[in-house]
Amino acid sequence: MVAAIATTAGAIPALIGRSMSQRTGDTMLGFAAGVMLSASYFSLILPGIAAAELLHGSLVLAALIAAAGISLGAAFVAWLNASLPHEHFATGREGADPKALARIWLFVLAITIHNFPEGLSIGVAFGAGEMANGLSVMTGISLQDIPEGLAVAVALIGQGYSRMRAFLVTMATGLVEPIGALIGAAAVSVSSTLLPWGLTFAAGAMLYIISHEILPETHRNGHQNRSTAGLIFGLVLMMVLDVTLA
Repeated sequence: MVAAIATTAGAIPALIGRSMSQRTGDTMLGFAAGVMLSASYFSLILPGIAAAELLHGSLVLAALIAAAGISLGAAFVAWLNASLPHEHFATGREGADPKALARIWLFVLAITIHNFPEGLSIGVAFGAGEMANGLSVMTGISLQDIPEGLAVAVALIGQGYSRMRAFLVTMATGLVEPIGALIGAAAVSVSSTLLPWGLTFAAGAMLYIISHEILPETHRNGHQNRSTAGLIFGLVLMMVLDVTLA
C-alpha cells in the first residue's frame, strides 16, 4: 500500500497544475533505479542464495537455483510485455494485437505490467520474514513510483484527459502493487522450499524492469549524466543501509 500511495502522491502535482522538470524527474528515476538495484541484490538475491544453501547444503546448487530464479523472473515479465497489448507514450504500441482496445486501457495495461512485479518483489521480501529486507525493497520501489506517478498523470493529461480522470487512472494503476505483494507473500509462505525461488524470481522481474523500462527512460532526454550519478548515489546509499541496518 505504501508503494501504491507513492504512485498516487506522484500524480498530485499534475492534479493541481504543477509539473516536475524532465531533468529532475530523470535524476530521481536514476536514483530510484540504483536503490532498486541494491535492494535486488542485497535484499532478494543474496538472501535467496543463503536460503537455498540452508535448504540443500550446497553453495553451488544454491547459486544455480538463484540463476534459474532470476532468469525465470525476467522471462516472466518479458512474456507479459510481449503477450499483453499495451502502449507506452514514448515508444508507441507493443504486444499482441492492440487494435481492439482503447488507448487509455492500453496505457493502463502497460503500467500494470510494470507495477505487478514490483508489488510481487515487496511481498516476497516481507514474506521471507526479514523486516529489513522488506523495508529496503519497499523503499526503493516507492521512491521510483513517485516520479512514475507524475509521468503517468502528465502523459494522460497531454492526451486530452481531464486532470481528475488522469489522477484517478494513475491511482488505479498503483493498486495492482498490493495485489502483487499479497500473491508474493502468500507464495513464499506456503513452503520454505519456495523461498529462494520466490526471492530470486522477484529480483529477476525487478532487474528486467530496471533495464527495460527505467534506465532507457532516464537516458532518452539527454540527462544521462545526472541519471547515472543518481543511480550510483542510490545504489551506494541503499547498500550502506542494507548492510548496517540488517
